[in-house]
Amino acid sequence: MTSKKPERRSESANPNAPAQLESQHIHLIGVAGTGMGALAGLLVRRGHRVTGSDTAFHPPIGPALEAWGVETRPGWDPKNLEPAPDLVIVGNVSRRENPEARYAIDSGIPYDSMPGALERFFLSDRPSFVVAGTHGKTTTTSLTAFLLHALGGDPGFLVGGIPLDFGESFALGAPNAPFVIEGDEYDSAFFEKSPKFLRYAPDAAILTSAEYDHVDIYPDEESYLEAFRRFIALLPPDGYLIAFAGDPRVRELAKEARSAVYFYATDRDDTGGLAPDFLIAKGAAGQFELFGQGSLLGRGRTSLTGLHNLRNIAASLALVSLAGGVDLRAAIDAVTRFGGVKRRQELRGIAQGVRVYDDFAHHPTAVLETLQGLRELHPEGKLIAAFEPRSATASRKTHEADYPAAFAPATRTILAPVGRAEIAPEERLDREVIARAIRAAGGEAHVPQDEDETIQAILREVAPGDTIVLMSNGPFYGIHDRILAALTALDLRS
Repeated sequence: MTSKKPERRSESANPNAPAQLESQHIHLIGVAGTGMGALAGLLVRRGHRVTGSDTAFHPPIGPALEAWGVETRPGWDPKNLEPAPDLVIVGNVSRRENPEARYAIDSGIPYDSMPGALERFFLSDRPSFVVAGTHGKTTTTSLTAFLLHALGGDPGFLVGGIPLDFGESFALGAPNAPFVIEGDEYDSAFFEKSPKFLRYAPDAAILTSAEYDHVDIYPDEESYLEAFRRFIALLPPDGYLIAFAGDPRVRELAKEARSAVYFYATDRDDTGGLAPDFLIAKGAAGQFELFGQGSLLGRGRTSLTGLHNLRNIAASLALVSLAGGVDLRAAIDAVTRFGGVKRRQELRGIAQGVRVYDDFAHHPTAVLETLQGLRELHPEGKLIAAFEPRSATASRKTHEADYPAAFAPATRTILAPVGRAEIAPEERLDREVIARAIRAAGGEAHVPQDEDETIQAILREVAPGDTIVLMSNGPFYGIHDRILAALTALDLRS
C-alpha cells in the first residue's frame, strides 16, 4: 500500500525535535535497553553517528551495541553530551531528575522520545504496520515481517524480541517498503506521558487483545482501553484494522475505526455472533485451515503451538494479504518456514530426556495459553511450570484471582519470589494465596523463598519425558543454564 505520511503527523509529535537531516550525531540516554538498543542500531544503519549512555552494558545488548558501531559512555553525566549532539533521545528508563537528560533539555539541545525518533526517522515516509494489543505482539510482529520478507519484500521492522529467522530485533529494510513495528502501549518518556504507539502513525494495524495491563501507569481498565481508542483513531480512512473477534473489548474498540475493519478468530473462539473475515481452524500435527466468508482460503502447517499462535497466524496473514499486497496462498505456505521468536516457547535444551523451555509469559492469559500449548505439544510426562512475577502488573494483586486457573494445565507450579521488592506489602501479589487455590483444585504448588529453593522445587522428582517451562518477563536469575546443567548431573534412571 502507499503511505500518505507526509500529509499527516502523530498527535504527540514533539516540536522540540529538529528536522531530519541526512546525517546527524544522535545520542541515546538509556541505550542499553532492548528497544533503545535496537533504535541505536537502526540509526547507525541509517548513516548516523550514534552515541549512548547507560549505567551498565551487560550481554547481550552491550556487545551488540559495540558490534553495531554505537559509541557507549558509562553513567548519567552531562559530559556525555560534549560536544553537543544534534539530537538527544531520552529513553523511558530516564526519570525527570536524570542529570544527563536534565542538562540536554535545560541547555536547549534538541530532544525527543524513543517513539518520537522512530516516527521521525523510520515511519514518517513509508507504510507503517503496527501490531498492538496486550498479548501476542512480539510473535505477530515477527511473523508479519517474516512473511513480507519470505515473499520477496524487504520490510523494515522493530520487535520486542529476537526473531530466530533474522537473528536481530530490527532491520532497516528498503526505503519504500512497509515498516512493521510492535506497538507498545507503555508510556514514552517523562516529558511525554502518552503511549508509545501514538507516535507510530499507522497505515495498517493489528489489535490482538485489550486486557487490562500496566497498572503502574493505567489506574483502571477504562484508562487502558482509552489508549487503544486513541491509537485506532490514528488509522486513516484508507487504512486497515485487523481485529481479534474473540475479545469483546476489541470488538467494541473496532467500532470507532475510520478505516476498514477485518476480524479474525479461531473456530473455537466465542466471537459474540460476529462472523470473522479470517477464520483459522486447527488440524492434526501442526496443520491448519484458513477460511474466509465460508470458503477455504488455504491449508498450511506451523511449528507454533496453542490457539493463541493460530490467532497470531490468522492476524499476520490478514495484514500481509490486505495491506502488504502479497498472495495469500503463498503467505499460507510460507508460515511453515517461520522459526519463531526467542523466549516465546523457546526450547533452551533437552537434558536426560527433560525439555527446558523459556517463555516471556507474565499475564494470566499468556500463562494459560503458554501452558496449554506446551501440554498439547508434549502430552506425555509432567509439565512443571516455574513462574517469576516480575512485571509491574504481575507483581501486584491486580490479577491474583486469575492465576490459579492459569496454572491448571501444569502438573506442578513453582511460584518464585516477586521480582519487585519496592511494591508495598498490601499491593504485592500473594503467592501463598495462589498456591492454596491451586492445591484446593487438586494441583501441586510450591512457594520457594529464594533462587536455590526455586531450583530445588523445579528439579524435585523430575523424570525423562517431563517438560519444564520457566516463565518471566525478566532474566529469572538466569537459571535456564543452571537447570540444564543440574539435569545433566542428575541420575534420572528409573
